[in-house]
Amino acid sequence: MKRRFNTAGPCRPDLHYMVPAESRLPEAPGLVAQMGYFVVHAPRQTGKTTALRAVAERLTTSGRHAAVLFSCEEGAAAGDDYGSAQRAVLRELARAAQIALPPELQPPPFSLDGDEGLLSAALTGWARACPRPLALFFDEIDALRGQSLLSVLRQLRAGFPSRPEHFPASVILCGLRDVRDYKAASGGDPERLGTASSFNIKLASLRLGDFSEEELRALYAQHTADTGQVFEEAALARAFELTGGQPWLVNALGREIVEEMVVPPGEPISLAHVEQAKERLLLARATHLDSLVSKLVEPRVRRVLEPMLAGTYRGGGDTYDDDASYVRDLGLVAQDKPLRIANPIYREVIARVLSSSAEERLDAPRARFLLPDGRLAFRRLLRAFAAFWHEHGEVLASGMPYPEVAPQLVLMAFLQRAVNGGGFIDREYGVGRGRIDLLVRFPYQRPDGSRAVQRRALELKVWREGQKDPLREGLAQIDGYLARLRQRRGTLVIFDARGRLGRSAPRFSEATTPRGRRVAVLRL
Repeated sequence: MKRRFNTAGPCRPDLHYMVPAESRLPEAPGLVAQMGYFVVHAPRQTGKTTALRAVAERLTTSGRHAAVLFSCEEGAAAGDDYGSAQRAVLRELARAAQIALPPELQPPPFSLDGDEGLLSAALTGWARACPRPLALFFDEIDALRGQSLLSVLRQLRAGFPSRPEHFPASVILCGLRDVRDYKAASGGDPERLGTASSFNIKLASLRLGDFSEEELRALYAQHTADTGQVFEEAALARAFELTGGQPWLVNALGREIVEEMVVPPGEPISLAHVEQAKERLLLARATHLDSLVSKLVEPRVRRVLEPMLAGTYRGGGDTYDDDASYVRDLGLVAQDKPLRIANPIYREVIARVLSSSAEERLDAPRARFLLPDGRLAFRRLLRAFAAFWHEHGEVLASGMPYPEVAPQLVLMAFLQRAVNGGGFIDREYGVGRGRIDLLVRFPYQRPDGSRAVQRRALELKVWREGQKDPLREGLAQIDGYLARLRQRRGTLVIFDARGRLGRSAPRFSEATTPRGRRVAVLRL
């Protein structure tokens, strides 16, 4: 059967291109051998279930354990009804064990009578009857909420000292979040999470990582091996740059090119194909991206992302640290430092979602800003935005979901509307540096028929109450940005947010950076 790039559900090696599942959690077998109770967490659609299933199968086939992966998701509907939640979890566990284990390792029938201690009694009875130590993988554990989650965690903690003869030797809790957030899910204060005392027996907390560039290349090479269709070097490099190795995005790009864009098998996959696939994914707003951006309105997410986008995030304080860890667990920001959006596709989709309400109200058709040779009339475009902002900016910005970064989002929306279908906008957020850098890339055809790309770099800054004029700092910063892009000219946009008395009509001026580059300065 033909293999495909998988974007829905666990991977199967006979059906899907996939990175070897066990290689993604190399520590897990050793922790099970220590009779460890531990946590595996990662953002949605990163391959948790695929990797955990492979580990469980290997543990069972090795002859050393009876290992079962099962989902707690059916218990979510029970809410605080912990009796119903336990019964749902035990039914799913029995079903999964029947599929995964030979008859001699399967559990005796579970009693589902009453509400108290159902899970503990069932696991104790199974551990006593099973000829091997039990290793149980509670997938989607954070689907349980409130008292139901608290009851499960407390029963696991209570049975821990009795392992392995009278309780599972190893328990693995698998979900979106790390264990410290279980307190919030079980009814604790999400603003001050503190320690996760309901599961303070954990030996380790493992996060399933994103693909490395080598793993992305190996995954795409499987398609080449099966079909003969090659990915050009520039396409592979750009695919990794755009996705940051996020597994769903890596597969979604491949699937978009091969199955939706239907690039002919004899045609190499190029950089242009990858760029087109990225734009199509952003416009389609697939379920994965929608579920991700639905988190943007959560207060804990907004407290991190809003100042990040504005370039004013500096961290510090217990709550801020917890918030940043939570946003990392969601996969919205990178795992390492400095704090930054996880990948360019997420940067793009976050900005587009946050500015969508403004973009819908903008009249900036591309035809208004095209020169006869097909290039963008960039100064004309900025003048049109300046006039629009002077007349409508405050009203439009007041309805934006992230007020601190509303002016920058409105400008990005205006630019996006102007280049839609013909160009691209690359965004960078200068965390702690009070800036947003934009690069507008606009492909066009020269009179001789050859293709070229017009590039215009902008830096956005906000002049806030009590601050000095950011012109000097902005010129130094855009100097470095232009040097990195190998551009001789750029545009610095300064939004004056000091109140009506501090502002005047929009105006352009010219300035020179410390290294002699020419910059158009637009004050709004």
